[in-house]
Amino acid sequence: MSSVRWGARLILVTLLFQSAAAARLPWRAGVSKVKITPQGSLWMAGYASRTKPSEGVYQDLYVRALALQDPAAGRAVLVTSDLLGFPGELSARVFARAQKQYQLPRDRLLLSSSHTHGGPVVGGSLGLVYNLTPEQQSAVDAYTRELEENILAAIGMALKDLHPATLSFAHTEAHFGFNRREKTDKGIVIGVNEAGPVDPDVPVLIVEGKGGKLRAVVFGYACHNTTAREFMQFNGDYAGFAEAWLETQHPGIIALFMSGCGGDINPNPRGAIDLARQYGEELAKAVDNALPKPRVVLKPPLETASETFPVAFAAPPTREELQARLQDKDIYIQRHAAEMLNILDRDGHLPTSYPYPLQVWQFGREMTLIALAGEVVVDYALRLKKELGPDSVWAASYCNDVFAYIPSRRVLEEGGYEGGGAMIYYGQPGPFAPNVEETIVGKVHDVVNQLRDRTAKQTSRKSTTP
Repeated sequence: MSSVRWGARLILVTLLFQSAAAARLPWRAGVSKVKITPQGSLWMAGYASRTKPSEGVYQDLYVRALALQDPAAGRAVLVTSDLLGFPGELSARVFARAQKQYQLPRDRLLLSSSHTHGGPVVGGSLGLVYNLTPEQQSAVDAYTRELEENILAAIGMALKDLHPATLSFAHTEAHFGFNRREKTDKGIVIGVNEAGPVDPDVPVLIVEGKGGKLRAVVFGYACHNTTAREFMQFNGDYAGFAEAWLETQHPGIIALFMSGCGGDINPNPRGAIDLARQYGEELAKAVDNALPKPRVVLKPPLETASETFPVAFAAPPTREELQARLQDKDIYIQRHAAEMLNILDRDGHLPTSYPYPLQVWQFGREMTLIALAGEVVVDYALRLKKELGPDSVWAASYCNDVFAYIPSRRVLEEGGYEGGGAMIYYGQPGPFAPNVEETIVGKVHDVVNQLRDRTAKQTSRKSTTP
């Protein structure tokens, strides 16, 4: 056989082998992990009752990134973080810079926070809560600038780490989260409602490389990261302990936590850092137990969408009502009233709606990741999974912009902290309008159906291509 014919045959065999390998490993995936623990003492996020900055580090905090590449549709990056939440202005800067530096469209970058109350204050979030001195505010601003650089670095590192991979999806459960909306003679208070709705589902995305080597796990749970309460050392609460446990048990992997729709769910019991570790290990072991069990293999394409739409507020307070609130005994009501009056003086009116960001990632026909903004209550996850498919839907919260609690119609009508009381801390004019649930759920249906239709057409074309 001539050398030319032998060379041609060798090239053909190589191409066939590469094609078979691509079929076995249809994705490319990359991971990264960057420490974001403040270098010194900083005001901690989440509790208005704190009266002093942090007192050390109990557990380091991180941003973690998972980059995915679908050969047909391009790259996408998920960023998770040990933070209370991404304020919209920080997210906007990261989106713009990622577009410029890495050519990542807005719909292909997802920012998620664990909502730990053991992390630092980030500039632009809950500004009416913290009574910071100018020096403390300056330290927060400096940390926020450094955080932005770390997030961009994590994205770039994950994109540089892309290697052939398979993706699969599984479900497990955890049971330490309880509904916290307790009905009393004085109305709804934050307590323990054992009969209230919860979502025990723990969705798990498994990323494996050549030879089935585990590279990353993404997992979620619908429960506040408030186990350690007002513990004054930096920590990731139960989510941080779960990530650390999985990374210790599987050296070399990255474990990424995405908070579910747990706006009205708390761990129970709570109040100690040891309980946070206990719940973290419980959650991590549930994830670990799911790894060897049968899973749903996720096939390309990865279709993505991002839409921002207005969610209406109820009728705002009048100037006279706000002026009267300046005399209220509650300092936070006073601060809120003063801020609303400043907006009235500046703009002539208060906002009538909020630009709500929604993001959806559709993995083939097998899994739909719905990324909701704000502190979304559990009713949304239960409803979306019922209406769109409990086995294939992953409903995440605290994504892209944490600007308010997102009540369901039921929670809104019942009132209480999640129903409207917390809006003063977030600097919003007042509760949402009664149609808040239908507005958000309706838009989710529209976007999910569009992506599923697009995916069905692509996979149908592939199956009929000779």
